[in-house]
Amino acid sequence: MQDASHRFVDLNGQPFHYLEWGREEAPVLLFLHGFPEYSGAWGEVASRLADSYRCIAPDQRGFGQSWAPQEVSAYEMRELVGDMAALIDTLDQKVTVVGHDWGAATAYGLAMFRPELVSRLIIINGVHPAPFQRELAAGGAQTSASQYIRFLRAEGSEDKLSANDFESLMKLFSAKMDLSWLSGERLELYKAEWSRPGRLKAMINWYRASPLKVALPGEALSDVPALRKDRLQVRCPHLLIWGDNDTALLPQCIEGLEEYAPDLTVEHVGDADHWICHQKPDLVAGLIRSWLESQPG
Repeated sequence: MQDASHRFVDLNGQPFHYLEWGREEAPVLLFLHGFPEYSGAWGEVASRLADSYRCIAPDQRGFGQSWAPQEVSAYEMRELVGDMAALIDTLDQKVTVVGHDWGAATAYGLAMFRPELVSRLIIINGVHPAPFQRELAAGGAQTSASQYIRFLRAEGSEDKLSANDFESLMKLFSAKMDLSWLSGERLELYKAEWSRPGRLKAMINWYRASPLKVALPGEALSDVPALRKDRLQVRCPHLLIWGDNDTALLPQCIEGLEEYAPDLTVEHVGDADHWICHQKPDLVAGLIRSWLESQPG
């Protein structure tokens, strides 16, 4: 697989780090990682696409070698979207945005609120905010599966997760899913990123800053603000790749997605879970390539 180049750039006056694969003149794929990963999480997929695309994977705010302010308010969605909008501005072209987990939240934000920057949207086991909030508030299966959010938002959760060589973070990371891919040298690289000063707190601040409300199991919330459907539309072509064995994000979270994304293609993968990009990188890269090649223009 092709090795990545390390790049550093100032975005809105702050330092950010990203990895890059492929030729500078090729069409850009912008890869956005989730929690608790970093730019290197995309290496397996991006390197498989680098023959045809310029693949750029930043450490998002609070992660890896990028800027990591400690205030919770610094992780509100408008700030996260602003970072990536600034990065796209440096590229002088519209891009295809690929997001996984929390990276999907930023990717959806770009597609919804900065559509002039996004030509196509690819989400991999990530959720649109409206269906996700509906399920978080319902008190059902997704509410139960998302109780870890309440734990993460609590003061000092970063200290509990980092104790005993990140023992609790590893348990949270697996969530009864296949984590066999995270071992050896790769695990040491992940732990090195988590160990950077202030990083784990900054990473968790994404959860603390989120306006999403999480009910208690069996207790539906009645005070969730209505989300305006017209403001949350994805108007560009949208591909969703979904590992069906995900235990953190359940299939209810993508029910009704077509109401927000009229040009939607869904690819289900029956023998993969939330960590599908690591479990099946050949398949994921192939699905991305074939869908992009099927798009006009």
